Amino acid sequence: MKLKWYEKLIVYVLLIIFAIWAFFPFYWAFVNSVKTPSQIFQKAWIPILQFKPTLHNWKVELTTPSVLKALKNSTIVALISTVIAVFLGTLVGFALTAFEYKGFFKNTDIYIFFLTQRILPPAVVLIPIYIIMKNLHLLDTVWALVIVNVTFNIPMAVVIMREMFKSLPMETLEAARVDGASWGKIFTSIALPLATPGLVATSMIIFSYVWNEFIFALSFSFTKVVTLPVIVAGTQQNRGIEFWYVGTRALLVMIVPVVLSLLAQRYLVKGLTFGAVKG
Repeated sequence: MKLKWYEKLIVYVLLIIFAIWAFFPFYWAFVNSVKTPSQIFQKAWIPILQFKPTLHNWKVELTTPSVLKALKNSTIVALISTVIAVFLGTLVGFALTAFEYKGFFKNTDIYIFFLTQRILPPAVVLIPIYIIMKNLHLLDTVWALVIVNVTFNIPMAVVIMREMFKSLPMETLEAARVDGASWGKIFTSIALPLATPGLVATSMIIFSYVWNEFIFALSFSFTKVVTLPVIVAGTQQNRGIEFWYVGTRALLVMIVPVVLSLLAQRYLVKGLTFGAVKG
């Protein structure tokens, strides 16, 4: 249906408003990151034209041991958690597609279980998990954050990868099975290569979730494994919130998932539409 000129105008205006709304946090962080403390509360939002930008805040932050340590911790936790969650979620997703479980819990029941776990608020289980980590002497360790992030992100991997595998031509898998190929061979040589877009999309989404995770990182880390989101929330001194450092640290947190998403955009689009392959 062809839109009339005023309908197109309304659509364009709404798109511009949504674009500004989505882009504003990045712009706010950037502007504050290049301001001096004396410029923060000035009504100046356009660098060069309204104020002289500076890279002093970036130089300070990128040479601050606590920030560099947080950056290292976030990278380690996000990478390990993503690899484990995607690996286990991919196996479960393939199993729910290739096999039919006829026991008390059927395929649909298992799938719904993982789906409901994804919407479980982390705050509900924060205290029990904290007690478990304390008894296991895992508080303030990388593995405490890895365990909770893997636990809460496996359902996402299962949901996406199950739909990816279901979209594959089953005739190809059945033909390979008839030819004598084992399920392991079918998984590694046929299903997994065809599901690459979904695999990349899942990895990107989970990495972003873990990279930005805050509540568990705040609760389970004290000094050794503090992550970037915790560092951002802690940018407060006796004289108040240091917005010039908040902007710098916020950009450090946001820029990694954004850059990775742009680099893997082709896979993200295919993966999030479940990359249907028709035979």
